[in-house]
Amino acid sequence: MDKKKGSFTGSLGFILAAAGSAVGVGNIWRFPYLAAKDGGGLFILVYLILVITFGFTLLTTDIAIGRKTRKNALQAFGSISPKWGFLGKLTFLVPALIMTYYSVIGGWITKYLFDYVVTDGTEAAKDGYFTGFITSEISPVIFMLIFLLVTVWIVYRGVEKGIEQFSKFVMPGLLLLIIGIAIFSLTLKNTDAAGVTRTGIDGLSVYLKPNFEGLTLSKFLNILLDAMSQLFFSLSVSMGIMITYGSYVKKETHLEKSINQIEIFDTGVALIAGMMIIPAVFVFFGMEGMGSGPSLMFISLPKVFAAMGGVGKFIGILFFVMVVFAALTSCISIMETLVANCMEIFHAGRKKVCLAVAVFSIVTAVLICLGYNVLYFEAPLPNGSTGQLLDIADYISNSFLMPLISFLTCIFIGWVVKPEWIESEMVENGMTFHKKTLYGIMVKYIAPVMMGILFLQSTGLFGIFGGK
Repeated sequence: MDKKKGSFTGSLGFILAAAGSAVGVGNIWRFPYLAAKDGGGLFILVYLILVITFGFTLLTTDIAIGRKTRKNALQAFGSISPKWGFLGKLTFLVPALIMTYYSVIGGWITKYLFDYVVTDGTEAAKDGYFTGFITSEISPVIFMLIFLLVTVWIVYRGVEKGIEQFSKFVMPGLLLLIIGIAIFSLTLKNTDAAGVTRTGIDGLSVYLKPNFEGLTLSKFLNILLDAMSQLFFSLSVSMGIMITYGSYVKKETHLEKSINQIEIFDTGVALIAGMMIIPAVFVFFGMEGMGSGPSLMFISLPKVFAAMGGVGKFIGILFFVMVVFAALTSCISIMETLVANCMEIFHAGRKKVCLAVAVFSIVTAVLICLGYNVLYFEAPLPNGSTGQLLDIADYISNSFLMPLISFLTCIFIGWVVKPEWIESEMVENGMTFHKKTLYGIMVKYIAPVMMGILFLQSTGLFGIFGGK
Protein backbone atom coordinates (compact mmCIF):
# COMPACT_ATOMS: atom_id res chain seq x y z
CA MET A 1 0.00 0.00 0.00
CA ASP A 2 1.21 3.49 -0.76
CA LYS A 3 -1.03 5.51 1.51
CA LYS A 4 1.75 7.76 2.82
CA LYS A 5 0.94 11.36 2.12
CA GLY A 6 3.31 13.02 -0.30
CA SER A 7 4.77 16.49 0.02
CA PHE A 8 6.68 19.03 -2.01
CA THR A 9 10.42 18.91 -1.38
CA GLY A 10 10.62 22.69 -1.07
CA SER A 11 8.93 26.00 -1.72
CA LEU A 12 10.14 26.13 -5.36
CA GLY A 13 8.49 22.80 -6.14
CA PHE A 14 5.24 23.99 -4.55
CA ILE A 15 5.32 27.37 -6.34
CA LEU A 16 5.93 25.80 -9.76
CA ALA A 17 3.31 23.07 -9.23
CA ALA A 18 0.72 25.56 -7.99
CA ALA A 19 1.60 27.96 -10.80
CA GLY A 20 1.29 25.05 -13.20
CA SER A 21 -2.23 24.45 -11.94
CA ALA A 22 -3.08 28.13 -12.26
CA VAL A 23 -1.45 28.57 -15.67
CA GLY A 24 -3.58 26.76 -18.16
CA VAL A 25 -5.59 27.18 -21.30
CA GLY A 26 -7.46 30.01 -19.56
CA ASN A 27 -4.32 32.17 -19.49
CA ILE A 28 -3.26 31.51 -23.06
CA TRP A 29 -6.65 31.37 -24.72
CA ARG A 30 -9.37 32.95 -22.56
CA PHE A 31 -7.48 35.98 -21.22
CA PRO A 32 -6.45 37.34 -24.66
CA TYR A 33 -9.91 37.14 -26.20
CA LEU A 34 -11.54 38.72 -23.13
CA ALA A 35 -8.98 41.53 -23.22
CA ALA A 36 -9.71 42.08 -26.92
CA LYS A 37 -13.47 42.07 -26.26
CA ASP A 38 -13.42 44.26 -23.15
CA GLY A 39 -11.42 47.30 -24.14
CA GLY A 40 -7.83 46.08 -24.00
CA GLY A 41 -5.99 48.06 -21.33
CA LEU A 42 -9.21 48.75 -19.42
CA PHE A 43 -9.78 45.03 -18.89
CA ILE A 44 -6.12 44.56 -17.92
CA LEU A 45 -6.27 47.40 -15.36
CA VAL A 46 -9.40 45.97 -13.75
CA TYR A 47 -7.86 42.50 -13.77
CA LEU A 48 -4.65 43.63 -12.05
CA ILE A 49 -6.60 45.37 -9.27
CA LEU A 50 -8.59 42.20 -8.71
CA VAL A 51 -5.41 40.08 -8.63
CA ILE A 52 -3.93 41.92 -5.65
CA THR A 53 -7.19 41.98 -3.71
CA PHE A 54 -9.77 39.38 -4.60
CA GLY A 55 -7.35 36.82 -6.04
CA PHE A 56 -4.93 37.09 -3.13
CA THR A 57 -7.75 36.53 -0.66
CA LEU A 58 -9.14 33.36 -2.24
CA LEU A 59 -5.70 31.87 -2.94
CA THR A 60 -4.50 32.58 0.60
CA THR A 61 -7.64 31.02 2.06
CA ASP A 62 -7.38 27.78 0.08
CA ILE A 63 -3.65 27.21 0.60
CA ALA A 64 -3.72 28.11 4.30
CA ILE A 65 -6.69 25.79 4.93
CA GLY A 66 -4.78 22.95 3.25
CA ARG A 67 -1.54 23.43 5.17
CA LYS A 68 -3.18 24.03 8.54
CA THR A 69 -5.49 21.00 8.40
CA ARG A 70 -3.03 18.79 6.42
CA LYS A 71 -6.11 17.44 4.66
CA ASN A 72 -7.57 17.67 1.18
CA ALA A 73 -10.67 19.75 0.51
CA LEU A 74 -13.08 16.86 1.04
CA GLN A 75 -12.11 16.55 4.70
CA ALA A 76 -10.58 19.94 5.50
CA PHE A 77 -13.81 21.88 6.08
CA GLY A 78 -15.36 19.10 8.18
CA SER A 79 -12.25 18.91 10.36
CA ILE A 80 -12.59 22.64 11.12
CA SER A 81 -16.35 22.52 11.73
CA PRO A 82 -18.47 19.36 11.23
CA LYS A 83 -21.49 21.52 10.29
CA TRP A 84 -19.54 22.83 7.29
CA GLY A 85 -18.39 19.45 6.04
CA PHE A 86 -20.84 19.79 3.14
CA LEU A 87 -18.58 22.46 1.66
CA GLY A 88 -15.86 19.87 1.18
CA LYS A 89 -18.30 17.62 -0.68
CA LEU A 90 -19.23 20.52 -2.98
CA THR A 91 -15.56 21.13 -3.81
CA PHE A 92 -15.18 17.45 -4.68
CA LEU A 93 -17.81 17.82 -7.39
CA VAL A 94 -15.94 20.60 -9.21
CA PRO A 95 -12.76 18.72 -10.24
CA ALA A 96 -14.88 15.62 -10.93
CA LEU A 97 -16.97 17.60 -13.42
CA ILE A 98 -14.03 19.46 -14.94
CA MET A 99 -12.12 16.20 -15.38
CA THR A 100 -14.90 14.92 -17.64
CA TYR A 101 -14.11 17.48 -20.32
CA TYR A 102 -10.68 19.02 -19.70
CA SER A 103 -8.88 16.11 -21.34
CA VAL A 104 -11.21 16.51 -24.35
CA ILE A 105 -9.98 20.09 -24.82
CA GLY A 106 -6.44 18.82 -24.21
CA GLY A 107 -7.04 16.32 -27.01
CA TRP A 108 -8.10 19.11 -29.37
CA ILE A 109 -4.87 20.97 -28.66
CA THR A 110 -2.85 17.76 -29.12
CA LYS A 111 -4.53 17.25 -32.50
CA TYR A 112 -3.46 20.70 -33.69
CA LEU A 113 0.10 20.10 -32.47
CA PHE A 114 0.13 16.82 -34.41
CA ASP A 115 -1.11 18.59 -37.54
CA TYR A 116 1.64 21.20 -37.40
CA VAL A 117 4.32 18.57 -36.77
CA VAL A 118 3.35 16.24 -39.66
CA THR A 119 1.94 18.82 -42.13
CA ASP A 120 2.49 22.46 -43.04
CA GLY A 121 -0.62 23.48 -41.09
CA THR A 122 -2.58 24.80 -44.09
CA GLU A 123 -5.45 22.35 -43.51
CA ALA A 124 -5.86 23.58 -39.92
CA ALA A 125 -6.34 27.12 -41.25
CA LYS A 126 -9.24 26.21 -43.54
CA ASP A 127 -12.83 27.20 -42.74
CA GLY A 128 -14.74 24.39 -41.09
CA TYR A 129 -11.64 22.39 -40.11
CA PHE A 130 -12.17 22.66 -36.36
CA THR A 131 -15.89 21.86 -36.60
CA GLY A 132 -15.17 18.91 -38.86
CA PHE A 133 -12.64 17.54 -36.38
CA ILE A 134 -14.71 17.78 -33.17
CA THR A 135 -17.82 16.35 -34.89
CA SER A 136 -15.98 13.26 -36.15
CA GLU A 137 -16.51 10.12 -34.06
CA ILE A 138 -13.02 8.61 -33.82
CA SER A 139 -10.28 11.25 -34.08
CA PRO A 140 -11.25 13.36 -31.00
CA VAL A 141 -11.35 10.21 -28.86
CA ILE A 142 -7.87 9.10 -29.97
CA PHE A 143 -6.23 12.46 -29.23
CA MET A 144 -8.11 12.76 -25.93
CA LEU A 145 -6.71 9.38 -24.89
CA ILE A 146 -3.16 10.41 -25.76
CA PHE A 147 -3.45 13.56 -23.65
CA LEU A 148 -5.19 11.80 -20.77
CA LEU A 149 -2.74 8.89 -20.57
CA VAL A 150 0.19 11.31 -20.21
CA THR A 151 -1.69 13.03 -17.38
CA VAL A 152 -2.40 9.69 -15.66
CA TRP A 153 1.24 8.61 -15.90
CA ILE A 154 2.49 11.79 -14.19
CA VAL A 155 -0.11 11.68 -11.38
CA TYR A 156 0.52 7.92 -10.94
CA ARG A 157 4.14 8.71 -10.09
CA GLY A 158 3.09 10.85 -7.14
CA VAL A 159 3.85 14.33 -5.79
CA GLU A 160 7.66 14.37 -5.64
CA LYS A 161 8.51 12.07 -8.58
CA GLY A 162 5.61 13.06 -10.82
CA ILE A 163 3.96 16.44 -10.31
CA GLU A 164 6.90 18.34 -8.83
CA GLN A 165 9.49 17.05 -11.31
CA PHE A 166 7.21 17.69 -14.29
CA SER A 167 6.42 21.22 -13.10
CA LYS A 168 10.10 22.07 -12.52
CA PHE A 169 10.84 21.04 -16.11
CA VAL A 170 7.79 22.40 -17.91
CA MET A 171 7.02 25.75 -16.27
CA PRO A 172 10.33 27.51 -17.04
CA GLY A 173 10.18 26.14 -20.59
CA LEU A 174 6.61 27.32 -20.97
CA LEU A 175 7.55 30.82 -19.88
CA LEU A 176 10.47 30.97 -22.33
CA LEU A 177 8.24 29.81 -25.22
CA ILE A 178 5.59 32.44 -24.46
CA ILE A 179 8.16 35.23 -24.23
CA GLY A 180 9.86 34.10 -27.46
CA ILE A 181 6.63 33.99 -29.49
CA ALA A 182 5.48 37.30 -27.99
CA ILE A 183 8.68 39.03 -29.11
CA PHE A 184 8.26 37.54 -32.58
CA SER A 185 4.64 38.79 -32.74
CA LEU A 186 5.84 42.34 -32.13
CA THR A 187 8.13 42.14 -35.17
CA LEU A 188 5.32 41.20 -37.58
CA LYS A 189 4.24 43.52 -40.39
CA ASN A 190 1.57 43.08 -43.05
CA THR A 191 -0.05 45.16 -45.81
CA ASP A 192 -3.60 44.07 -46.68
CA ALA A 193 -5.41 44.20 -50.04
CA ALA A 194 -6.62 47.75 -49.31
CA GLY A 195 -3.03 48.92 -48.87
CA VAL A 196 -3.29 49.32 -45.09
CA THR A 197 -0.09 48.40 -43.26
CA ARG A 198 -0.30 47.09 -39.69
CA THR A 199 2.57 46.15 -37.38
CA GLY A 200 2.91 44.12 -34.21
CA ILE A 201 3.62 47.31 -32.28
CA ASP A 202 0.28 48.70 -33.51
CA GLY A 203 -1.36 45.53 -32.22
CA LEU A 204 0.41 45.93 -28.86
CA SER A 205 -1.07 49.43 -28.57
CA VAL A 206 -4.55 48.03 -29.26
CA TYR A 207 -3.94 45.42 -26.55
CA LEU A 208 -2.58 47.70 -23.81
CA LYS A 209 -4.29 51.04 -24.44
CA PRO A 210 -7.52 51.41 -22.44
CA ASN A 211 -10.53 51.89 -24.72
CA PHE A 212 -13.26 53.98 -23.06
CA GLU A 213 -15.31 54.42 -26.25
CA GLY A 214 -19.00 53.79 -25.57
CA LEU A 215 -18.29 52.87 -21.96
CA THR A 216 -21.43 52.82 -19.79
CA LEU A 217 -21.99 51.68 -16.21
CA SER A 218 -23.59 48.48 -17.44
CA LYS A 219 -20.67 47.77 -19.81
CA PHE A 220 -18.11 48.48 -17.09
CA LEU A 221 -19.87 46.08 -14.72
CA ASN A 222 -19.76 43.42 -17.42
CA ILE A 223 -16.01 44.02 -17.83
CA LEU A 224 -15.61 43.77 -14.06
CA LEU A 225 -17.48 40.48 -13.97
CA ASP A 226 -15.49 39.11 -16.93
CA ALA A 227 -12.25 40.00 -15.14
CA MET A 228 -13.49 38.45 -11.91
CA SER A 229 -14.52 35.29 -13.71
CA GLN A 230 -11.17 35.03 -15.51
CA LEU A 231 -9.23 35.52 -12.28
CA PHE A 232 -11.41 33.05 -10.48
CA PHE A 233 -10.92 30.28 -13.01
CA SER A 234 -7.28 31.10 -13.68
CA LEU A 235 -6.08 30.75 -10.09
CA SER A 236 -7.74 27.33 -9.60
CA VAL A 237 -9.48 28.47 -6.41
CA SER A 238 -12.66 26.97 -4.94
CA MET A 239 -12.24 23.62 -6.61
CA GLY A 240 -10.13 21.95 -3.93
CA ILE A 241 -6.90 22.02 -5.95
CA MET A 242 -5.09 24.66 -3.92
CA ILE A 243 -6.33 23.15 -0.64
CA THR A 244 -4.89 19.80 -1.74
CA TYR A 245 -1.59 21.37 -2.83
CA GLY A 246 -1.53 23.38 0.41
CA SER A 247 -1.72 20.14 2.42
CA TYR A 248 1.56 19.06 0.76
CA VAL A 249 3.39 22.28 1.74
CA LYS A 250 5.93 22.08 4.55
CA LYS A 251 5.66 24.41 7.55
CA GLU A 252 9.02 25.99 6.69
CA THR A 253 7.55 27.51 3.50
CA HIS A 254 6.75 31.24 3.67
CA LEU A 255 3.14 31.15 2.51
CA GLU A 256 2.59 34.84 1.76
CA LYS A 257 5.77 35.04 -0.29
CA SER A 258 4.86 31.86 -2.19
CA ILE A 259 1.31 33.08 -2.89
CA ASN A 260 2.65 36.38 -4.23
CA GLN A 261 5.01 34.48 -6.54
CA ILE A 262 2.20 32.22 -7.81
CA GLU A 263 0.07 35.27 -8.60
CA ILE A 264 2.95 37.05 -10.34
CA PHE A 265 3.71 33.98 -12.46
CA ASP A 266 0.07 33.38 -13.36
CA THR A 267 -0.66 37.02 -14.21
CA GLY A 268 2.62 37.44 -16.06
CA VAL A 269 1.87 34.45 -18.30
CA ALA A 270 -1.63 35.80 -19.05
CA LEU A 271 -0.31 39.28 -19.94
CA ILE A 272 2.48 37.91 -22.15
CA ALA A 273 0.02 35.47 -23.78
CA GLY A 274 -2.11 38.47 -24.75
CA MET A 275 1.01 40.20 -26.11
CA MET A 276 1.73 37.05 -28.10
CA ILE A 277 -1.75 36.57 -29.61
CA ILE A 278 -3.43 39.99 -29.97
CA PRO A 279 -0.68 41.75 -32.02
CA ALA A 280 -0.43 38.76 -34.40
CA VAL A 281 -4.20 38.62 -34.98
CA PHE A 282 -4.35 42.42 -35.43
CA VAL A 283 -1.51 42.45 -37.99
CA PHE A 284 -3.27 40.05 -40.34
CA PHE A 285 -6.97 40.65 -39.63
CA GLY A 286 -7.20 44.14 -38.09
CA MET A 287 -9.87 45.06 -35.56
CA GLU A 288 -12.26 42.51 -37.09
CA GLY A 289 -9.96 39.76 -35.89
CA MET A 290 -10.26 41.03 -32.33
CA GLY A 291 -13.88 39.93 -32.25
CA SER A 292 -13.24 36.26 -32.90
CA GLY A 293 -13.88 35.47 -29.21
CA PRO A 294 -13.56 31.86 -27.98
CA SER A 295 -12.66 30.63 -31.46
CA LEU A 296 -9.43 32.63 -31.33
CA MET A 297 -7.08 29.71 -30.68
CA PHE A 298 -8.55 27.01 -32.91
CA ILE A 299 -9.83 29.05 -35.85
CA SER A 300 -8.21 32.50 -35.99
CA LEU A 301 -4.63 31.68 -34.94
CA PRO A 302 -4.10 28.91 -37.55
CA LYS A 303 -5.08 31.51 -40.16
CA VAL A 304 -2.46 33.84 -38.66
CA PHE A 305 0.21 31.12 -38.87
CA ALA A 306 -0.78 30.41 -42.48
CA ALA A 307 -0.45 34.12 -43.32
CA MET A 308 3.09 34.12 -41.95
CA GLY A 309 4.33 31.95 -44.80
CA GLY A 310 7.07 29.37 -44.29
CA VAL A 311 7.84 30.39 -40.71
CA GLY A 312 4.17 29.83 -39.78
CA LYS A 313 4.63 26.06 -39.44
CA PHE A 314 7.49 26.50 -36.96
CA ILE A 315 5.60 29.11 -34.93
CA GLY A 316 2.50 26.89 -34.95
CA ILE A 317 4.51 23.98 -33.56
CA LEU A 318 6.00 26.14 -30.80
CA PHE A 319 2.63 27.63 -29.92
CA PHE A 320 0.76 24.34 -29.61
CA VAL A 321 3.65 22.69 -27.74
CA MET A 322 3.31 25.52 -25.26
CA VAL A 323 -0.48 25.20 -25.00
CA VAL A 324 -0.23 21.40 -24.57
CA PHE A 325 2.18 21.95 -21.66
CA ALA A 326 -0.14 24.53 -20.10
CA ALA A 327 -3.16 22.23 -20.47
CA LEU A 328 -1.20 19.29 -19.01
CA THR A 329 -0.16 21.14 -15.85
CA SER A 330 -3.77 22.15 -15.18
CA CYS A 331 -5.18 18.70 -15.95
CA ILE A 332 -2.57 17.11 -13.66
CA SER A 333 -3.69 19.32 -10.76
CA ILE A 334 -7.36 18.45 -11.35
CA MET A 335 -6.65 14.71 -11.42
CA GLU A 336 -4.35 14.94 -8.39
CA THR A 337 -7.17 16.55 -6.40
CA LEU A 338 -9.55 13.73 -7.36
CA VAL A 339 -6.94 11.09 -6.48
CA ALA A 340 -6.18 12.70 -3.11
CA ASN A 341 -9.89 12.90 -2.25
CA CYS A 342 -10.60 9.32 -3.30
CA MET A 343 -7.59 8.02 -1.32
CA GLU A 344 -9.24 9.48 1.79
CA ILE A 345 -12.74 8.22 0.93
CA PHE A 346 -11.77 4.64 0.10
CA HIS A 347 -8.64 4.36 2.29
CA ALA A 348 -6.74 2.99 -0.68
CA GLY A 349 -3.27 3.53 -2.09
CA ARG A 350 -2.35 6.13 -4.70
CA LYS A 351 -1.73 3.73 -7.57
CA LYS A 352 -5.04 1.85 -7.25
CA VAL A 353 -7.00 5.07 -6.88
CA CYS A 354 -5.15 6.69 -9.77
CA LEU A 355 -6.10 3.83 -12.08
CA ALA A 356 -9.74 3.99 -10.94
CA VAL A 357 -9.88 7.76 -11.56
CA ALA A 358 -8.27 7.14 -14.96
CA VAL A 359 -11.07 4.73 -15.91
CA PHE A 360 -13.70 7.26 -14.77
CA SER A 361 -11.97 10.02 -16.76
CA ILE A 362 -11.74 7.93 -19.93
CA VAL A 363 -15.40 6.86 -19.85
CA THR A 364 -16.77 10.35 -19.18
CA ALA A 365 -14.40 12.01 -21.67
CA VAL A 366 -15.54 9.60 -24.41
CA LEU A 367 -19.14 10.60 -23.67
CA ILE A 368 -18.19 14.29 -23.94
CA CYS A 369 -16.50 13.61 -27.30
CA LEU A 370 -19.65 11.86 -28.53
CA GLY A 371 -21.65 14.91 -27.42
CA TYR A 372 -20.59 16.58 -30.68
CA ASN A 373 -21.80 13.76 -32.91
CA VAL A 374 -23.66 10.63 -31.77
CA LEU A 375 -25.02 12.22 -28.57
CA TYR A 376 -25.42 15.73 -29.99
CA PHE A 377 -28.19 17.95 -28.62
CA GLU A 378 -28.63 21.58 -27.64
CA ALA A 379 -29.88 22.56 -24.21
CA PRO A 380 -30.74 26.06 -22.95
CA LEU A 381 -28.63 27.18 -19.98
CA PRO A 382 -29.72 29.56 -17.18
CA ASN A 383 -27.21 32.21 -18.30
CA GLY A 384 -29.02 32.57 -21.61
CA SER A 385 -26.68 30.47 -23.76
CA THR A 386 -27.19 27.02 -25.27
CA GLY A 387 -24.79 24.15 -25.05
CA GLN A 388 -23.88 20.52 -25.58
CA LEU A 389 -22.60 18.01 -22.99
CA LEU A 390 -19.25 19.81 -22.59
CA ASP A 391 -20.93 23.19 -22.16
CA ILE A 392 -23.34 21.80 -19.55
CA ALA A 393 -20.52 20.28 -17.48
CA ASP A 394 -18.54 23.51 -17.81
CA TYR A 395 -21.53 25.61 -16.79
CA ILE A 396 -22.33 23.54 -13.69
CA SER A 397 -18.71 23.50 -12.50
CA ASN A 398 -17.55 26.99 -13.45
CA SER A 399 -20.63 29.20 -13.48
CA PHE A 400 -22.62 27.57 -10.70
CA LEU A 401 -20.52 25.57 -8.25
CA MET A 402 -17.27 27.56 -8.17
CA PRO A 403 -18.81 30.99 -7.40
CA LEU A 404 -21.11 29.34 -4.84
CA ILE A 405 -18.22 27.54 -3.13
CA SER A 406 -16.14 30.70 -3.07
CA PHE A 407 -19.01 32.68 -1.55
CA LEU A 408 -19.64 30.04 1.14
CA THR A 409 -15.91 29.75 1.91
CA CYS A 410 -15.67 33.50 2.51
CA ILE A 411 -18.71 33.36 4.81
CA PHE A 412 -17.20 30.39 6.67
CA ILE A 413 -13.75 31.90 7.15
CA GLY A 414 -14.87 35.51 7.54
CA TRP A 415 -17.80 35.03 9.93
CA VAL A 416 -17.71 31.51 11.43
CA VAL A 417 -14.08 30.66 12.23
CA LYS A 418 -12.90 34.30 11.78
CA PRO A 419 -9.93 35.56 9.69
CA GLU A 420 -7.59 35.11 12.66
CA TRP A 421 -7.73 31.36 12.05
CA ILE A 422 -6.08 31.83 8.64
CA GLU A 423 -3.78 34.57 9.89
CA SER A 424 -2.30 32.27 12.54
CA GLU A 425 -1.22 29.83 9.82
CA MET A 426 0.30 32.61 7.72
CA VAL A 427 2.65 33.61 10.58
CA GLU A 428 3.69 30.04 11.38
CA ASN A 429 7.40 29.69 12.35
CA GLY A 430 7.77 33.43 12.80
CA MET A 431 6.77 34.30 9.22
CA THR A 432 5.23 37.67 8.38
CA PHE A 433 1.78 38.43 6.97
CA HIS A 434 2.03 41.93 5.53
CA LYS A 435 -1.44 41.90 3.97
CA LYS A 436 -3.22 40.88 7.17
CA THR A 437 -5.55 43.91 7.26
CA LEU A 438 -6.36 43.64 3.54
CA TYR A 439 -7.11 39.94 3.92
CA GLY A 440 -9.50 40.50 6.83
CA ILE A 441 -11.50 43.19 5.03
CA MET A 442 -11.66 41.25 1.78
CA VAL A 443 -12.70 37.87 3.21
CA LYS A 444 -15.40 39.35 5.50
CA TYR A 445 -16.95 42.05 3.38
CA ILE A 446 -15.81 42.59 -0.21
CA ALA A 447 -15.17 39.05 -1.54
CA PRO A 448 -18.55 37.59 -0.44
CA VAL A 449 -20.42 40.46 -2.12
CA MET A 450 -18.44 40.15 -5.35
CA MET A 451 -18.83 36.38 -5.48
CA GLY A 452 -22.54 36.70 -4.78
CA ILE A 453 -22.88 39.10 -7.73
CA LEU A 454 -20.86 36.79 -9.99
CA PHE A 455 -23.00 33.83 -9.00
CA LEU A 456 -26.27 35.66 -9.61
CA GLN A 457 -25.07 37.07 -12.94
CA SER A 458 -23.74 33.73 -14.18
CA THR A 459 -26.96 31.93 -13.31
CA GLY A 460 -29.14 34.49 -15.04
CA LEU A 461 -30.67 35.73 -11.78
CA PHE A 462 -29.06 39.15 -11.92
CA GLY A 463 -30.25 40.38 -15.30
CA ILE A 464 -29.37 44.00 -14.66
CA PHE A 465 -25.85 43.30 -15.81
CA GLY A 466 -26.91 41.59 -19.02
CA GLY A 467 -25.34 38.51 -20.55
CA LYS A 468 -21.62 37.91 -20.90
